[in-house]
Amino acid sequence: MTAATIQLCTYNRAPLLAEVLDACFDQNVEDGVFEIVLVDDGSTDATPKVIEEARRRATCALKVVTQPNAGLASARNSGIARAAGERIIFIDDDVLPLPNFVAEHLLAGERHPGAIVRGGAIEVADLDELPPPIWSIKNYSGNYFWTTNVSVPLSTIRNVGGFDESFSEYGWEDIDVGLRLRAARVRAFFHPAALVYHFKPPLAGAALEKMLAQARAQARTAVRLVRRHPQWRAYLATGINPVQRGYHAVFRRLGLADRIRRSLASLDRDRKLSPQERRAARALANEVYFDELERELRRQES
Repeated sequence: MTAATIQLCTYNRAPLLAEVLDACFDQNVEDGVFEIVLVDDGSTDATPKVIEEARRRATCALKVVTQPNAGLASARNSGIARAAGERIIFIDDDVLPLPNFVAEHLLAGERHPGAIVRGGAIEVADLDELPPPIWSIKNYSGNYFWTTNVSVPLSTIRNVGGFDESFSEYGWEDIDVGLRLRAARVRAFFHPAALVYHFKPPLAGAALEKMLAQARAQARTAVRLVRRHPQWRAYLATGINPVQRGYHAVFRRLGLADRIRRSLASLDRDRKLSPQERRAARALANEVYFDELERELRRQES
């Protein structure tokens, strides 16, 4: 049996996908040790062409699933269904694994049989100027199961039912899996040597509305998460608790979101935001999130 499956899903990221796949191919393990399962979740750009070109360069088995756009949870499940590796390694379509990536996930899996292995990620703004591959605490994520870089035995993810496809909008589908794995007493270990570069391009004016739309979607799925997991971890992670809701209720009464929005109204779509503008954009997205959260909670209660 194949030792590992790298599983990733993609949607309209053709310019980046070729680099991601090449990094996945460039692993310093023996032939046949791992495969790649790629799910194209209804891309409308040049992704099919990129995939066909990648097939010719592939140095391992490359399985491709093409489906109509159905969201990340559905796409992940399609990938799980096609996977053959004893350990499935989830990454996103904006990360570049290092050459020892698969080997380190397998090594950590041998040290901790049956466990979740959470790898390290270094955020980068430019894939042409990568920093030294040295992980530091500033890149730490405390998520129990974070699909930017995580692995688990394939049988385990199947036994908990994979991803919940009712999380059809942006956000929380991997946190839901993590809470179910935790409830099943599957241990998690952090292994920063299983390292990836996580591409986070500079925020430009054109990205603001997408950022706000994602915040609204994430608020709606946050309510779904706490309905499925009515426990303190979910309430704290989502902000659905009296302290955070009360804090942001004050900002709504003060009209903070409207003031921030006015300050960002004249952004040039193509210009990279200044540090001050980035902070303002993130603050606005946060307020939009909590505003939508309250709206969705009222809707669910009515």
